[in-house]
Amino acid sequence: MKSFQQLTDELNSLKTGLFGRDFLLTWDKTEDDLRQTLLVADELKYLRDRNISTRCFDSGLAVSNFRDNSTRTRFSFASACNLLGLEVQDLDEAKSQIAHGETVRETANMISFLTDIIGIRDDMFLGEGHRYMLEMGAALDDGFSNGVLPQRPGIINLQCDIDHPTQSMADLLHLVNFYGGLDKLKGKKIAMTWAYSPSYGKPLSVPQGIIGLMTRFGMEVDLAFPEGYNLIPEVVDRAGRQAKASGGSFRVVNTMEEAFRDADIVYPKSWAPYAVMEQRTGLLKTGDKEGLKALEQECLANNARFINWECNEAMMKLTRDGNALYMHCLPADISGVSCARGEVSAGVFERYRIQTYKEAGFKPYIIAAMILNNRFEFASGILEVLYREGRSRVKRI
Repeated sequence: MKSFQQLTDELNSLKTGLFGRDFLLTWDKTEDDLRQTLLVADELKYLRDRNISTRCFDSGLAVSNFRDNSTRTRFSFASACNLLGLEVQDLDEAKSQIAHGETVRETANMISFLTDIIGIRDDMFLGEGHRYMLEMGAALDDGFSNGVLPQRPGIINLQCDIDHPTQSMADLLHLVNFYGGLDKLKGKKIAMTWAYSPSYGKPLSVPQGIIGLMTRFGMEVDLAFPEGYNLIPEVVDRAGRQAKASGGSFRVVNTMEEAFRDADIVYPKSWAPYAVMEQRTGLLKTGDKEGLKALEQECLANNARFINWECNEAMMKLTRDGNALYMHCLPADISGVSCARGEVSAGVFERYRIQTYKEAGFKPYIIAAMILNNRFEFASGILEVLYREGRSRVKRI
């Protein structure tokens, strides 16, 4: 673990543009922006681990807008806001005037009078989630420029149809801590592979987030999926360009075995085919329940053709020294535990269970770092003040 001063020195060497900017897609951020997010998260963890308060807000509201179910990200957002001193208010659209025709422009302003940050999860509709966040941002710009809002709240993407930046950044921070530094990741091979699941309709944003981020840091990234389970083409193309620019590599293969071979890290995770998500979005928009049922049955039958795409002991033996780090965003479909056959065997998951919990444990710090960087122009200065003050988070006798 680096000292607080070492982390601060690294932080002060960066030139970033995070202040006052929404965090929507990792590939819209510079490498220094990403490094600063990791370093601020590490400093926040450093302080909390030593019982030093990190509350840099005396008051303020954080709005939580989850348009899909969530456990880890929902609680991570609440924990992150509390860590900094913000109070969280859920925007429950069923209890709002949205059902009565209230526009996004109006909702954005009405929830933002004394709000510092808005966290949004919108991953249900392909082509809609990211667009919704941009629309929300434009409405906030309008409210602030016209004097309706005293400040322009920042937006954090808690998962959309394209990217899941809080997840991929937490995954990256896990790797940084596991291997001992961001520079240690260059040349490491990570296999981002599809895996069998007895359910359908899982978003594309996790695998897209992984290939869209890990290719920035010189890693050797393999993306593997059965024929037909493509991701959004533009994201795959971007991953290839980024890998070339960073001195790493990126390739698409069609067997789990090929991706796992000599991998240092494996990330087996189910997702729905891009074409299916397009079709599903159309059916959801029109409320075609019968169409959705038929699509589900068709997709489950297709999934079953690839039931052997499971991360098990045989697959793990193909990795570097048979000892690759297993990662997952959770919850994993565990064969014989949460389902009859799934993404990962019970034995492999149990061996890496604690590591996956630690992986998830970085997400509150990543989200808190995104908030702090958005609201404070000089994040390192705020953190240094908190460090020097040394106020106890928990009073001890």
